[in-house]
Amino acid sequence: MIRRTLKNGLCVLMLSLPVCLSAQSKIVNVTSLGAKGDGVTKNTVVIQKAIDQVSAADGGQVIIPAGRFVTGVIKLKSNVDLHLEKGAYLLATTQRIDYGKGPASALIVADKAEHIALTGYGVIDGQGEGVLKDLQVLLEAGIIQDNEWKTENPWHQVRSAEINRPMLINFEDCNDVQVRNIELKNGSCWVQRYENCRNMVFDGIKVESNTYWNNDGIDLVDCVNALVTNSFFNADDDGICLKSEKRNHCCENITVENCIVRSSANAVKLGTASHGGFKNISIRNIKVYDTFRSAVAIESVDGGILENIDVNNIKAVNTGNAFVVRLGHRNKDEVVSQVRNVSIRNMTVEVPKEKPDKGYPMEGPALRYPHNVFPSSVTGLPNHPVQNVKLENIEIVYPGGGDKNVACVAIDSLAKVPENPAGYPEFSMFGELPSWAFYSRHVEGLQLSNVRVSYKEEDFRPAFVFDDVKQLQLDNVNVMSGKAAPAVVLSNVKGFDTRNVQLPFDNATGIVTLK
Repeated sequence: MIRRTLKNGLCVLMLSLPVCLSAQSKIVNVTSLGAKGDGVTKNTVVIQKAIDQVSAADGGQVIIPAGRFVTGVIKLKSNVDLHLEKGAYLLATTQRIDYGKGPASALIVADKAEHIALTGYGVIDGQGEGVLKDLQVLLEAGIIQDNEWKTENPWHQVRSAEINRPMLINFEDCNDVQVRNIELKNGSCWVQRYENCRNMVFDGIKVESNTYWNNDGIDLVDCVNALVTNSFFNADDDGICLKSEKRNHCCENITVENCIVRSSANAVKLGTASHGGFKNISIRNIKVYDTFRSAVAIESVDGGILENIDVNNIKAVNTGNAFVVRLGHRNKDEVVSQVRNVSIRNMTVEVPKEKPDKGYPMEGPALRYPHNVFPSSVTGLPNHPVQNVKLENIEIVYPGGGDKNVACVAIDSLAKVPENPAGYPEFSMFGELPSWAFYSRHVEGLQLSNVRVSYKEEDFRPAFVFDDVKQLQLDNVNVMSGKAAPAVVLSNVKGFDTRNVQLPFDNATGIVTLK
């Protein structure tokens, strides 16, 4: 059973037991119906029969015992817990046609189901390499159609379309979903996707998926009331990702806590799809390592409303960027996104000089132009500012080493930084930036409190640039490194207040207001 309580204005889900089985619950071991865990026999029909029987009997548990059970697409139904015992491997068929000749089905699907669960200490293995090899054969033979597999995408990758690569899990319009303790690995696309689902708990899961691009660790799409806790994600794409794909829906009342994330994209991300928005999201107690892009990316660029976001206690090492907060406009209609009430606190980040995911199987796409290390950023659009952002108790150590001969945007040329309203939101979307620690533009209500930034090698750029910012407050901000004044640049800033700002230079030269 799931019950809800309110904590700090956020809806928190709590479960009484992992899975509640009554004395009348039906339990079916798939081997009793003829399933074979030999790693060869395809058990799709048998596993589906077990699920159907348990659901028809008002619920219970389908057990996958120790062994290697190959399966094609199976559909989880209401009141069924698919339980993988320790030593159990549920192996995805590597025959791509088994997922459909058109868009690929996920391996495990559910639609409008209630009270469903995936539990146990077994492994669901997507066998992505085998699936991709077979897909290539079918593409070359013209059996499966794909408009992308021969074309380089904006990230300079040549890959088959997402719709042709099966996910491991795809649940839609489901209620009361539990995923506990299982391991998910080797996907060929997003590992697990949950759309328009309610009352969900993910606890103690492990995701290892570096087989191919688009391997998000988990995607919650327009979901309401969800907990993601005590889990590990090692993914080629975003580790933990919240998305909003419908204008009249949103991700709401979601807590992510006590997780470890490694990603060749972003560790934790809200977006990129952001049509409806994100409300009341809590991200706390997250450890990040060897991550290519940002530890935390908070984005609304498709007309959605993003509000009441609390990020707390993030520790990131060898990570390309601390955080990005972005309001953009890539949707074709006139509805402009809104971003407001974002709090990022108790964060420590170490940004390396070299590519942080170097050596992983599918590295993030390196930029093909010379640049210096990118700062963290909060950016909106002209006349559409990001509103009410608090940055508190944050320490970021940068590598420094900024060189004018590599790239340079002078502080008297801030207008050269492109607005790029429809650009893909990421820390490098503006190209070279004029500061080494933090860049902010088009913001209304920005507070920095107990913020420390430093670098290991000299950087010619100022630490902070604030451009078109209203109601800016710097309280106990410490810039510990600096080659030459200024350290803080203000351009079109209205309502500026400072308290105990510590700079490598005196404040008269360290803080410059551009005319």
